[in-house]
Amino acid sequence: MDIVLTGDRPTGRLHLGHYVGSLKRRVELQNSGKYEKIYIMIADMQALSDNADNIEKIRNSLSEVALDYLACGLNPQKSTIFIQSQIPELSEISFYYMNLVTVSRLQRNPTVKNEIQMRGFKQSIPVGFFTYPISQAADITAFKANIIPVGEDQLPMIEQTREIVRSFNTLYKEVLVEPTAVLPNNQICSRLPGLDGANKMSKSLGNCIYLSDSSDDIKKKIQSMFTDPTHLRVEDPGHTENNPVFIYLDAFCEDKHFAAFWPEYQNLDELKAHYRRGGLGDSKVKKFLNEILQNELRPIREKREELAKDLPYIFDMLKQGSEKARIVATQTLDEMKSAMGINYYR
Repeated sequence: MDIVLTGDRPTGRLHLGHYVGSLKRRVELQNSGKYEKIYIMIADMQALSDNADNIEKIRNSLSEVALDYLACGLNPQKSTIFIQSQIPELSEISFYYMNLVTVSRLQRNPTVKNEIQMRGFKQSIPVGFFTYPISQAADITAFKANIIPVGEDQLPMIEQTREIVRSFNTLYKEVLVEPTAVLPNNQICSRLPGLDGANKMSKSLGNCIYLSDSSDDIKKKIQSMFTDPTHLRVEDPGHTENNPVFIYLDAFCEDKHFAAFWPEYQNLDELKAHYRRGGLGDSKVKKFLNEILQNELRPIREKREELAKDLPYIFDMLKQGSEKARIVATQTLDEMKSAMGINYYR
């Protein structure tokens, strides 16, 4: 059967982009019963690669991410939730892979190039950040995961992992498993834009709706959302393409929401048609989006608040998950070292 691995960098609370891009899908995969094992990694070592001077941010975010996971429906009885740094075998595997990848190959990785540009590193790129595709390959292969749910921007990372697997298996012995990327069912969900209309929702840009946001915060953020700059008056024709409010509706809206919150319309196509021909104000559309998101996020927020009352349980869950994951990573590392001929004392 298939093995799934996915995860997040703990650099703050998770937001709607994480939820529609991966979290919601993970819960569906977990509850489908189709997979032998599901591993969910909190990638604190990856987060440290560009936050080495802010350890407290990473420490504080561990519990925040874990709370978001459980509040959304991830179940430690069905999925192994673990902390990357608590599996030292991953670092050793990464080192062996570094000998199979050239600097020029890392430089050509589109995801790495984009991330370097976004963070403004220029020539001061931390080595740990530059090599994080190798670290990611170690994370995936240590658990012999072959199903990796990702957004489209992460496809080059999965391809690099596949190259490393092929190199290792060819050079030594066929031990590792090539992974396959699984994209979100709804492509709109793979890159949810920020509230300000920026390319993507990002904690660093402050343009997010967090899963833990209060009802009032969500409402205020939706009211402040960027829409169509040419739609100045209610009677003006509007554009739904590249309009964040409608992109969010594409990601979250279902026909049942119209029956519940706006029975004047049957579906999203009807609403879009009215907006395009004019006569529909942004405030009404935003009010509808607010109803949908409040309905979606209320149970998550309430469950999260309840879980937050028992943080010792959260850390115990992470400790147990990390211990369980380490057993598997150790077994894979032993197989790799045997294939390489460096298990000297056996």
